[in-house]
This record gives sequence, structure tokens and C-alpha cells, in this order.
Amino acid sequence: MLRDSKQPLLLPTAGQLCTKHKSVVSGVRAYVVLPPTNDEEEKAMLHRMMRVDHAGEYGANRIYAGQMAVLGRTQIRPLIQEMWDQEKQHLSKFNEILAENRVRPTLLLPLWNIAGFALGAGSALLGKEGAMACTVAVEESISEHYNSQIRTLMEKDPEKYTELLQLIKEFRDDEMEHHDTGLEHDAETVPGYQLMKAIIQAGCKAAIYVSERL
Repeated sequence: MLRDSKQPLLLPTAGQLCTKHKSVVSGVRAYVVLPPTNDEEEKAMLHRMMRVDHAGEYGANRIYAGQMAVLGRTQIRPLIQEMWDQEKQHLSKFNEILAENRVRPTLLLPLWNIAGFALGAGSALLGKEGAMACTVAVEESISEHYNSQIRTLMEKDPEKYTELLQLIKEFRDDEMEHHDTGLEHDAETVPGYQLMKAIIQAGCKAAIYVSERL
């Protein structure tokens, strides 16, 4: 499990990062989240981060849409809907950040549209357990990616990137909650769980790599 093999919970909490601020998702405008800079290298780094984060949340939305298309009439519907609603909030915030900071989204959004839905629907065809296994694999990958960004920003200038760190931390915690929810709802009982998880996470890593660059 992620809690045993990784160390995400050792990273700064939202309160440690910024105790005086309310939720970034609801209360902070995009131009505050991304600090202004005239440094082209720093600007490129921030744009890459936002581009890939937007792509990841877009893909997650399509995965949950696919799961809902298959399992929308079953007892698991409210749980999937709850997680999907959080992903919609994440995507909405990144849409705002990209628009206000003139960050180009990845050119691969049409591909992630199709691939995400197909992954969600395909995993859901294995039943609730398959959908939850997909959720665990994807959310673990996204959490690890957010943790990597947190470490990068903390090393560079934690005070300058306070708002961005808080945003990423909040979203990382949501993804961790989804990950744990999947485990609690029998993700590991689906046949071929470890192989399925490895394949999905390999795809996630490839998607992250190309989305940063295209």
C-alpha cells in the first residue's frame, strides 16, 4: 500500500504550509496561485506543472465518467459520483489557472478524452472491484506526482510558492482519500489486481511525461 511504501504523509500539511489562508480552491484567484515572474526558466517550469496537472485532472474526470456510464445504476454510484465531483472541482481550478496565466494545455487532450473514458468504462466492466482497482492505481500515481511537485517547490522557494503549494497539497490529499476509498471497497480482490495496477500506472507515468512536453 502507498502508506507503507511511500512517504506522502510526511510532507507538509496544508496548515503547515499556510495556516492563515482559506481554501485555495474556493478563495484564491489564479494569478495569486502562480506568482508573477520575469524568469523564463521559472515560467516554463510553472507552465509545465500546470499543463500536466490540468491534463491529469482532465483524464481523471474522463475515467470517472466512464465508470459512471457502466456502474451508474448500481449501488456504487453515489461513491463514484462523490469522487468525480471532487475531480470536477480540481479541473475547474486548473482551467481557471491556465486561462488567467495563458498556459497552453497539452495538445493531447483529445487522446486523454478517449483513453480516460475507455479506461474507466473498461475497468468498470469488471464490476465495482475493477473500478476501485483502477481508482487506486490512478490516484496513487497522481498523488506521487503531486508529492514530487511539492518537493520541487519546497526546495526552490516555499514562501514564494505558498499558494501553489497549498493548492497542490489540497488536491493531493483528495487523491489520497480516493486511493484509500478504493482499497476500502475491495479493489485488491479483483482478479489480476497487481498486474492491472502495474499496467495502469505505467500508462499514467507515460501520460505525465508526454503531457509536460506537448
